[in-house]
Amino acid sequence: MKITDAAAADLPGIQAIYAHHVLHGTGTFEDVPPALEEMQARLAANREMGLAWLVARDESGLLGFGYYAPFRDRAAYRTTVEDSVYVREGVRGQGVGKAIVGALIERAQAAGFQQMLALIGDSENTASIGVHASLGFQQVGIMRKVGFKLERWLDVVLMQRAL
Repeated sequence: MKITDAAAADLPGIQAIYAHHVLHGTGTFEDVPPALEEMQARLAANREMGLAWLVARDESGLLGFGYYAPFRDRAAYRTTVEDSVYVREGVRGQGVGKAIVGALIERAQAAGFQQMLALIGDSENTASIGVHASLGFQQVGIMRKVGFKLERWLDVVLMQRAL
């Protein structure tokens, strides 16, 4: 597996992976998959801010993607970022997500950020919670029943890691 910066050529694969999570998962609270043009705009905005958006791939193609973004717009949060990671169906549980989050941590540290947060959709998302915990994130709270998707109420698990 190789992790690199996302490129424009990766966007169709990124959009397909994310669309699957939007339609079938609870890791994102979006319920309509963004069009390719919207994903292009998101990548461009990330790049304009000098932030990381990474992809993992092997011989089979794109395995997953992840990025970090500002936690909030207010100046007091300027050294805190929030990560997001999505893995292709069929390769989850094989270390892809952990590798991407690990690379995001390295990039954020090198860029001088002080804290990384993970807001994990669905307290039953034990895979993402476990990946983050294995990389030094600690659970700092749970927002109960703040989202409704796939016919059920969903929590958000808050995890934090000092960089």
